Amino acid sequence: MAETGVFQALLITTGAGLSTAIGSVMGLYSRRPSAAFIGFSLGFSAGVMVLVAFGELLPTAVAVPALGFAGAYGAFFAGMVTYFLIDLVIPHEYIGQHDHALVRPGNAGMKSQEGLGRTGLLVMLGITIHNFPEGMATFIGAMEDIRVGMALGIAIAIHNIPEGLAISAPVYAASGSRKKAFLWSFFSGISEIMGAILAAAVLMPFLSETVMGIALACVAGIMVAISLDELIPVAKTLDSEHAPILGVITGMMVMAISLYLLK
Repeated sequence: MAETGVFQALLITTGAGLSTAIGSVMGLYSRRPSAAFIGFSLGFSAGVMVLVAFGELLPTAVAVPALGFAGAYGAFFAGMVTYFLIDLVIPHEYIGQHDHALVRPGNAGMKSQEGLGRTGLLVMLGITIHNFPEGMATFIGAMEDIRVGMALGIAIAIHNIPEGLAISAPVYAASGSRKKAFLWSFFSGISEIMGAILAAAVLMPFLSETVMGIALACVAGIMVAISLDELIPVAKTLDSEHAPILGVITGMMVMAISLYLLK
């Protein structure tokens, strides 16, 4: 792949990762978005990621002669298992657990400052854990096809906004420091860029059709795991009505139409 392709892929990933800063500012200076809006947004992102995984990345990997169906699906499940093991081994929490995103300074029944500080730290770890492979996914998707990279970047940017909010709110409530709350949230977004840089450093020296096919299948598995294990359950936790499934349907429809128009 040409150097300009690498630069574009890194640029898309950087934009998606730094969108956590938008949510951080919202958590510090503006009213929290409604639960229905966040649920729809997370569902939308999950819909985009699942459709891209099964409709674009996995079929591309299956079409690689050296992989075929068995090899591509083996790499797909390896991606899912890898994400599961990371999620299992590292202690963390995620938005939607214990209403992290709803914590505000001055709320009645607010937890102790020490408890809120720990909440902010664990939420940041949880989001950083899944931002890292998301950065790798966006970079690899963009390297294969710029339109896929753009679609993933937009979907990830959309759900990174409430994630930034989920970090900044409890940290600000615990410390009273806007700077600290913003930096913690900002750091979680940086992990996405680090994931892209790692993918570039590892893949570029060995880049071939087979290596790219394995990477795309693994990325598809990671994205499906993120969607099913985190995005959709959290969306349902925040809004138990119909906003999450409407988000999933809308995300899939928008992604399908986009892929069709850009062919």
